[in-house]
Amino acid sequence: MKTAELNKLPPNQELETPKVLRALVSAHRHLAELKGVAKTIPNEGILISTLSLQEAQSSSEIENIITTQDALYKQELLTSVSDPAAKEVAYYAAALRSGFDKVKQQSALTMNTILEVQETLEGNRAGFRKTPGTVLKNNRTGEVIFSPPPPNFIPPYMSDLEHFVNTEQDLDPLICMALVHHQFETIHPFYDGNGRTGRIINILYLVLTGLLDTPILYLSRFINQTKDEYYIELQNARDNNEWEPWLLYILKGVGSTAKHTIVLIQKIQTLLIELKQNIRKNHKFYSQDLINNLFRHPYTKVTFLEKELGVSRATASRYLDALTEDGILHKHKLGRESFYTNHLLINLLFNMQNL
Repeated sequence: MKTAELNKLPPNQELETPKVLRALVSAHRHLAELKGVAKTIPNEGILISTLSLQEAQSSSEIENIITTQDALYKQELLTSVSDPAAKEVAYYAAALRSGFDKVKQQSALTMNTILEVQETLEGNRAGFRKTPGTVLKNNRTGEVIFSPPPPNFIPPYMSDLEHFVNTEQDLDPLICMALVHHQFETIHPFYDGNGRTGRIINILYLVLTGLLDTPILYLSRFINQTKDEYYIELQNARDNNEWEPWLLYILKGVGSTAKHTIVLIQKIQTLLIELKQNIRKNHKFYSQDLINNLFRHPYTKVTFLEKELGVSRATASRYLDALTEDGILHKHKLGRESFYTNHLLINLLFNMQNL
């Protein structure tokens, strides 16, 4: 297949094969467990804040936008830090959060939301591309493997996709998510940011269909680890209409990612309880809002505490310095600015690849 000629979803063939049905049972089991485990964290903002940055980093890495988690957190925290890659990753996290808010408000995943997600990612209002998309070529022969559809096809194709996403289907929602991702990447509607926008759509679709309450299942880490297989199966479905391998790949990713995220959340929950007990026992200024701050912002500062706890700057400084003296936080200086790190949480997040 060279130029994409797209049929409306779903493909006209049996998709729920015996192998796919078995994979669906496993993926749903792990997804349901993840949904339950996430409810053990008292404030959903904690998971959205910490895990969305992890996803932003992994998704951007697929596009060779490389930054460190340390640079990412400093970018969010300090005005004096200007790391271009960290800025791009921060845009991704912002796009994901705004997309989640829109889906929750509207109970729909609209074309406007997708356009806004891409606009936040790229920092411009270019909209759908008006020129031919980037072709994929065989590195060895130079032969064109895939060419996205011409610009005039994009609005009707995206309209069809929007209709499919927001209409109840007879197919399992995880199969629908895999089909939507494939169709979006094949339409390739934007000049740039198609891959990252497509991966955000995955998460938003899981929330839209009720499989998750919050956007905490991030496939980018799995795709990063299996990048060759991802592109092979994506193209195989385009060229040969072979959907089973693509569906099995995505379902494997859902199960694997859910299991990994369950372990991470359980570790965050254990740490949260330990720090809560420690602070409550040793400090009269303990509050749930304080705990929420230290876990929503693994890198925090005085102004964050001022705003979120409704205390004076001097009081916020006193709280943070007292927690530093206790070893709960570490204090750092960068230029004229000071910040504090929840080092136990950071160790957990920075080493999550090893979980």
